[in-house]
Amino acid sequence: MSLAPPSLISVNGAKLRIGIVAARFNETLVDALLVRVQAGLAAAGVAEKNISVVRVPGSHEVPWAVQALAPGRDCVIGLGVLIGGDTNHHEMVGQSVSNALQQVALTTGVPVINGVIVTNTLAQARARCMGQIDRGAEFAQAALGMAVLKRRIGTK
Repeated sequence: MSLAPPSLISVNGAKLRIGIVAARFNETLVDALLVRVQAGLAAAGVAEKNISVVRVPGSHEVPWAVQALAPGRDCVIGLGVLIGGDTNHHEMVGQSVSNALQQVALTTGVPVINGVIVTNTLAQARARCMGQIDRGAEFAQAALGMAVLKRRIGTK
């Protein structure tokens, strides 16, 4: 991902309904992302009662839960963390999840933000989830922008 995110937008999120699906694998890192996403949504005025959070075992389960949560939402965010090891399994899962999340968005007509972080090292994951690279805030901003767009132009 780039280190040059889009400029911030001002959104009144009071009426927006946002879903969040968060993996429990690499839970400390995902929890840090989740806290940052929720803070970004709250800062835009999204009511806590309008934010639905669902937990799943791992990143591979995120797309199914996103699809189940999508109806009645303005946007859904999928969160997970995949870290490289001795094999490229993290890359394969990341690609699979990315493709599935895009398919869910196109099938349901509900925008889906891919907040599954794929890194080569734990240090990279920490920097993006709980360090100076605030991907959680970026995911929240993307969700707000897409939720507003969905309400403006509709779906299907």
